[in-house]
Amino acid sequence: MSAAFATVRVRVVAGDNTRGEEQWLVIERPTRRQPVEHYVLTTLPKATSCKKLVRRIKQRRRTERAYEDLKGELGLDHFEGRTYPGWQHHISCVLACYAFLVAERARALPPTAGRARPVDPIERAA
Repeated sequence: MSAAFATVRVRVVAGDNTRGEEQWLVIERPTRRQPVEHYVLTTLPKATSCKKLVRRIKQRRRTERAYEDLKGELGLDHFEGRTYPGWQHHISCVLACYAFLVAERARALPPTAGRARPVDPIERAA
């Protein structure tokens, strides 16, 4: 998964306010041949690098995806009790199940699958 990103400082004009606050406009294009697909406005500081902007934006997507998985696959939204201890128990069970699923996915598809693994155990530990 890869994409090209461009960042520009812009002023957003809304209504009578013609001197809007300066914000970052982040533009995402999946490949050079495809049209621009995604725009994001953010109020992060001016000194923020393009790499940090993209990481923050993509982190939000990861968080939303995890929440969707928790609701869809594990029943996060199925609690119908009325007590706080019951709700806490339900959330704890759902999060434990989600941690197990994430660990199993990582074991099945480790992040280092695309790179050559060192044979020496000392190099592997480092």
